Amino acid sequence: MADAPYLVALALVEISGKRALPLTGRSQAAAAAEAAEPGEAGRSLALELLMRLWQRSDDGPLQRAAGDSSLLLVEIPMEVMSEQLPLLKASWLSGGETQVLLDSLQGLVSRAWRITFVKYEPVSFIAWP
Repeated sequence: MADAPYLVALALVEISGKRALPLTGRSQAAAAAEAAEPGEAGRSLALELLMRLWQRSDDGPLQRAAGDSSLLLVEIPMEVMSEQLPLLKASWLSGGETQVLLDSLQGLVSRAWRITFVKYEPVSFIAWP
């Protein structure tokens, strides 16, 4: 299981004008890591993340910070997730450039999707970038 990538849902948002980057994730089985898209595990993480965002909306107005790339699902090695992702997050939260964060994230992940929604359709995953 240590070789299987970690699946992480993350959101680049502003709440009352202050940046936030909530995330949630879980390890996945090797078979799931080989599937074409993240399937039910991805949908479950997206729902959990969106529920957390919904709860945080009590703190003030919520706005996407990176347009269509504000809600992402990424596969990332566990070591990278625990060592480098916190550094990227801290840098961005302290005023770093959004595009630098996105570019750096692209370099760290094995696969990534934008989480999208169209009315009357289920949540879907579009390859990112």
